[in-house]
Amino acid sequence: MKWKKLGQLYEPRPLHPKLISHAANPLPILLEGDIYRVLYSGRDRQNRSSVGYVDIDIAKQAVVYVHDQPIFEHGSEGSFYSHGVSIGNCYEVYGQCYILFMGWQCLPGEHWRGEIGRLRLETDWSLVLDAEHPLISIDSIDPISLSYPWVLKNGEGLYQMWYGSTTTWEAGNGEMIHGIYYAESKDGHQWEKKGLAVPYELNIAQAFSRPSVLQAKDGSAEMWFSYRSGRGESYRIGYALHSDSMCWQLHLACANVDISPTGWDSEMVEYPFVFEHNRQRLMLYNGDGFGKTGFGLAVLEY
Repeated sequence: MKWKKLGQLYEPRPLHPKLISHAANPLPILLEGDIYRVLYSGRDRQNRSSVGYVDIDIAKQAVVYVHDQPIFEHGSEGSFYSHGVSIGNCYEVYGQCYILFMGWQCLPGEHWRGEIGRLRLETDWSLVLDAEHPLISIDSIDPISLSYPWVLKNGEGLYQMWYGSTTTWEAGNGEMIHGIYYAESKDGHQWEKKGLAVPYELNIAQAFSRPSVLQAKDGSAEMWFSYRSGRGESYRIGYALHSDSMCWQLHLACANVDISPTGWDSEMVEYPFVFEHNRQRLMLYNGDGFGKTGFGLAVLEY
């Protein structure tokens, strides 16, 4: 199996003071037929991220509409998302659609940190902050910083979340340790943290971000994510398999998607979102500059 790149789908341009650059963390939501609304995190001139969207015809691999306003902006000074909103995926609880996000905060004289918040996706496609406080906060289990949540509901009705958590900003090789952790919920609202889910390896894969999980009917699952090795390389896309939610095995070579020789994704590939459409498995992903060059599309070939 190998991912065939189909090219850059959307290259961001200045649209609004809150959407000057970047289209990171693409989140596709089916509208009808082959049309997906792709939410993304764009940035202002101070690098604070807010949420915008474009509509994409997946079959034609073309943008059909560009929304020129943010649908959710970063928070005010002192809020847990004062410096940005990095979106995860969309899931439903009793008919209400939610999108979890990493809220960025940069405190004076301190390292930036992230915590996880929740947005309600309304029927008019507006996004509403579910609470002024984080849904998942830093604590004794996750004492430093949190990132990029992904939520699924399994066949038994259990809500499962995979998210990033920092162990240290400096692992001795100039890179942080930021692993993928697991939490679960019976009702989709109250979450119980379970600890580290995906193993990290120093100088191989130690700084993870944005897990994207597909689950099969037999309970097995696959995960794609972006990672840095600690050897100085920029983001690459990795892959893992699991036998249960807390026991994943890294298979980095099986990701089969890498940087291109030239062009918009020749320096890094990151923030994958894997989904299925018309019996095809597709991936939206970002390229150079943490989403500065926008996002592209790849299809899995068997």
